[in-house]
Amino acid sequence: MALIMKYIDSMHHYMDKYGDPRTKDWPLMSSPLPTLALCLGYVYLVKVLGPRLMENRKPFQLKNTLIVYNFVQVVFSAWLFYEIGVSGWLTGHYNFRCQPVDYSNHPKTLRMVHACWWYYFSKFTEFFDTFFFVMRKKSSQVSTLHVIHHGCMPMSVWFGVKFTPGGHSTFFGLLNTFVHIVMYTYYLFTALGPQFQKYLWWKKYLTALQMVQFVLIMVHAFQLLFIDCNYPKAFVWWIGMHAVMFFFLFNEFYQSTYKAQKLKREAAAAAKKRESELLLQQQNGHVANGSAGNGTLSNGTGNKAADYYVRGDVPAEMELTQRSTTNTRTTAQ
Repeated sequence: MALIMKYIDSMHHYMDKYGDPRTKDWPLMSSPLPTLALCLGYVYLVKVLGPRLMENRKPFQLKNTLIVYNFVQVVFSAWLFYEIGVSGWLTGHYNFRCQPVDYSNHPKTLRMVHACWWYYFSKFTEFFDTFFFVMRKKSSQVSTLHVIHHGCMPMSVWFGVKFTPGGHSTFFGLLNTFVHIVMYTYYLFTALGPQFQKYLWWKKYLTALQMVQFVLIMVHAFQLLFIDCNYPKAFVWWIGMHAVMFFFLFNEFYQSTYKAQKLKREAAAAAKKRESELLLQQQNGHVANGSAGNGTLSNGTGNKAADYYVRGDVPAEMELTQRSTTNTRTTAQ
């Protein structure tokens, strides 16, 4: 226990020495442990405790709650995108090739620092995506990709706000908030009801947009490994490798979901085509057999007696004739 406390003290000393003094006393910024605890609690809640509590309960509908939640997330994401943009990236003052961190107290710089903290806070609000899935018993939505993505992000962003609030790494936040505007708009239309389903044909393109986002983040981050830029290389690797990890996770999801659905549709179409061809062949064969049968009947009508004799049967009318003849002969006798 003493060793653990010593390690925690050393960590706090390192944080105080190298952390950004502007964010030192902000909520959850003094130590990474509260953020780590919240992330671990989130994973336990959505993978263990939540499903256990909902096991014998009916799923909640939450329609109105989801409409309000997704609308708020669209507005919140749009505001974050605007703040990160007007604080640097959309003003022409930020360089896309190399943007060092500005540690001054200039009003525009502090605006970016505040935007970074609110972006960090937004990662906790996104936990409710999963909470609502659990409450609605949508267990298939609580996938490994979903939990890893939401569970890692607050911890990842915490280090950025603690050490480099601003500069090159905020490009990640700019792209991510834009993607979230689109994503939560999609969720909002989904929550509004089935009458809006016809407008949601672009779901797979949303996943593709997320993958494009990670590719851009990778290129933007890793370019600093080849040029001279006053930006911590540790954060270059930290952001770049996160983008690599999420790209492959999202790509796996895309392949398993949309490619599998495409193959399933193609297989169903091929089976339907084979069934139609087989039915057509059967119909053609039936017509041919019917025609041949009609011909036989026609021929048999012309020589009915001979036909019956060959089969060893006696036609009913012939049998009546024979009986009539026999009775006449008997009477005559």
